[in-house]
Amino acid sequence: MQINDPYVSDFFAEPQAPETAAAPLPVAGDVLLLSLDAESDLAGFNTVLAPAGYRVRACASIEQAIRLVGRSDPCAGLLRLGAHSEPPIAALEALLEAKPSLRVVALAEPSEAAHRQLAPLIQRELIYDYHTLPLDLDRLLFTLGHINGLVTIERSARSTSRPERHQGADMVGTSPAMRAVTATIDKIARSCASALIQGESGTGKELVARAIHDRSRRAGGPFVAVNCAALPPSLIGSELFGHEKGSFTGAMTRKIGRIEAANGGSLFLDEIGDLPLEMQGHFLRFLQERTIDRIGGTTPIGVDVRVIAATNVDLSKAQAEGRFREDLFYRLNVLTIDLPPLSARGDDIELLAHYYLERFARELRRPMLGFRNSALRAMRAYAWPGNIRELIACTQRAAVMAEGRWVTAADLGLEDVEPSLLEQPTLQEARADLERRLVREAIDQAGQSVQAAAKRLGISRMTLYRLLERYDIDIQRAAKQAGASSPA
Repeated sequence: MQINDPYVSDFFAEPQAPETAAAPLPVAGDVLLLSLDAESDLAGFNTVLAPAGYRVRACASIEQAIRLVGRSDPCAGLLRLGAHSEPPIAALEALLEAKPSLRVVALAEPSEAAHRQLAPLIQRELIYDYHTLPLDLDRLLFTLGHINGLVTIERSARSTSRPERHQGADMVGTSPAMRAVTATIDKIARSCASALIQGESGTGKELVARAIHDRSRRAGGPFVAVNCAALPPSLIGSELFGHEKGSFTGAMTRKIGRIEAANGGSLFLDEIGDLPLEMQGHFLRFLQERTIDRIGGTTPIGVDVRVIAATNVDLSKAQAEGRFREDLFYRLNVLTIDLPPLSARGDDIELLAHYYLERFARELRRPMLGFRNSALRAMRAYAWPGNIRELIACTQRAAVMAEGRWVTAADLGLEDVEPSLLEQPTLQEARADLERRLVREAIDQAGQSVQAAAKRLGISRMTLYRLLERYDIDIQRAAKQAGASSPA
């Protein structure tokens, strides 16, 4: 590409081989230019990037950039670093919080001061690449084209493979087991009969109950949840059925019970297996008569309530041991849903982890990119005894504790998962293992020189630095080990 503009020719180096320059992508987009001298730089960048289909939007401050990304959808950002200023860590974090998908390319002088500025930005994964001045236009167009392609693929993936969710409930999943649960929820929602949800602790029984309620004709009514295991035996009667004023010591006013409060809607009884035997008889009468008596009351009160119960214990075994009434079990067990444990939900583990990481990152105002391959493999190998509740806790901890924008197995607290338990690596993981080995070999063959190793691999130094960080390859440590192992 021939450059005639005098300003542009000062800012950009002449391409060495214009006849072999790669053609830019036919579909481009907005490029955000962050520079203290934004207006002057804008003219030069527009001159060289407009023919390739890019529209440059210049900003002189981070506040202006944040307002701009709120109105437009730039695919890339160009950050002009000043040689004698502090690295804009906080500013970039604020920008990426507003636009997590933005890839930022730093533009810097080839000086030691500029390199000291770049180091913390690379370490915190705040920039995607960096170019030294004067710029190689072909290389810049190649980088922008690559970014544009990545952003296009990500947008397409987000629009076509969003996790399936139930309306009104925070449920995520596409595995065969969850598709079966979804179909059962839809069928049960069409009925008003009692339902029983069975599953391990932490599998999301209350979310299923809410999904049934939200999809039923009772969606406009109240949804009242009661944890039978959390109520003291002395108070559970008053909590469920209510009481009249003066019916016992301390009953200073009339109290409406949970059953009556759910009139016209749904009553969710979690851990129904922990309901005391005496109270089971009273509850059975309510299910048969559809009336309740407040403690101390004399007049039956009619209520229209759909009962959804849940348990993590075997009620058949509880019947045999005399802890649960058989007649109550048959009243509750009209329609049944069996929830699978998280370990049996396959790819849902990764979907759920990404879903909750995005949610917690948004709440914390932290721009997170996702999980390292090692973290994904550890999550797939782990048994998840606490099911979804444990996954949520691990993901929330990772969102807080992660040093960079990628979550590691250590951030999740899964660094001790036995390697022997890991499943067969995926094609992507096998490629990563090969890439790691090739990088190590190139570094060794180049005598620990990054520049020579990058040339041997056919990549830029910035790309090699990212690979070294991704695979935790310490050049200085490797050089010491090589020196210690060489013969005297």
